[in-house]
Amino acid sequence: MYDFKFTDIGEGLHEGQILKWFFKVGDTVKEGDTLCVVETDKVNAEIPSPVAGVITKLGADVGKTIHVGETLVLIDETGKGAPAPVAAAPVAPTPTAPTPAPEVKKEKTEEKGAAVVGEVVVSDEVIASSNEGFENSASSTAETTQTGKVLATPVARKMAADLGVNLGTLKGTGDRGRIMKADILAASQRSPQASSSSVQAPAQTVAQPSMPSLPKDGVRRVKISKLRQAIAKAMNIANTLIPSTTLMDEFDVSKLVEFRASQKDKLLEKGVKLTYLPFIVKAVTMAIQEFPIFNASFDHETEEIVYKDFVNIGLAVDTPDGLIVPNVKDADKKSIVTLAKEIETLGQATRNRTVKLEDLQNGTFSITNYGTTGIKLGTPVIKHPEVAILGVGSIYKKPVVENNQIVIRDVLPLSLTIDHRIIDGADGGRFLLKVKELLADPMQIFLFLS
Repeated sequence: MYDFKFTDIGEGLHEGQILKWFFKVGDTVKEGDTLCVVETDKVNAEIPSPVAGVITKLGADVGKTIHVGETLVLIDETGKGAPAPVAAAPVAPTPTAPTPAPEVKKEKTEEKGAAVVGEVVVSDEVIASSNEGFENSASSTAETTQTGKVLATPVARKMAADLGVNLGTLKGTGDRGRIMKADILAASQRSPQASSSSVQAPAQTVAQPSMPSLPKDGVRRVKISKLRQAIAKAMNIANTLIPSTTLMDEFDVSKLVEFRASQKDKLLEKGVKLTYLPFIVKAVTMAIQEFPIFNASFDHETEEIVYKDFVNIGLAVDTPDGLIVPNVKDADKKSIVTLAKEIETLGQATRNRTVKLEDLQNGTFSITNYGTTGIKLGTPVIKHPEVAILGVGSIYKKPVVENNQIVIRDVLPLSLTIDHRIIDGADGGRFLLKVKELLADPMQIFLFLS
């Protein structure tokens, strides 16, 4: 029997909601068949079957939430069909033999799951009581105690690691002694060493203000979506962990406007929609070659700057549910035309919530284009663990002085937010000026056009 657990769909995802099942109990599936669609914080993921066989159990109904580490589906690889093998498993000739066998398997599964989800971000919600890794309650508790295992979910283990808490020293208050997040928080507050070493999640160790009482009439409550929950957590991390500052300026891009106007119709005939964004992406990648710190990350635990040899430019996409930031892989190696095609394709997939999970991972520098809404300047928020983000405003005509003459020029406002821990304001200014230089003379970028 293959116990397929909800685990390996990507970093940072700790739960999902079943949107649709394509098979039911008793159906035969082939390896690679799409079992179901799961809505996560970031994408609607199609989950393929890892093996061929007969489905004997579905882990959750449509509309229900399933957590990482929980059984998604049971598949009988023998192909004999379902119910019989499942019912026969606990009924063995020797009453003592079946009990430890499943439990040892569960312990191994939990260890594997913990490794897979070790990068899962800490949830702000306390996970409800689950049967993860110990379905046979009495025997599971005994087995866990004897083997020295700690009863804690992968999310709890991640939280303890972040806060510097040794799980082996805690007594859990959850079901069957399971260690809860409240236990970890309490231990971190008691331990000066743990508290001082915990920089990653300061908001979790600070008492949050409660919502003031409101009148019953004239008030309605709406539960936020999973995507909005993910956005809220990302904003909390950015604003509590990263001391940032924003630099703003306006640049004359009249030549760029003229150049695009001369090329857009020609490219449109070839099915390529040429906007200003590919030029800005290319200018950023060229500036990064001169200032690689803007493509790095800062590991505050080891106090190391992590430089990256790849340039994946994230593009904030406005969707009905909120901002999603996919990224163009190896943007520095692509031409303006290729960038234009990929940006259009990536934007459509993101708005349709069909973007691939890998397109959301491993971004190195982000661009947010609020100019599409008519806004000129703003203070964009850095997407952790990146160290900078560029805000692009709307191009507008403005009178400027050139050679003591007032002339009308096309002006592009830009806002650059930087992680002030490792990037100084002067470096941010030099980076912006490099972007300005490239956009002011589009022929420099045109050399990459193919």
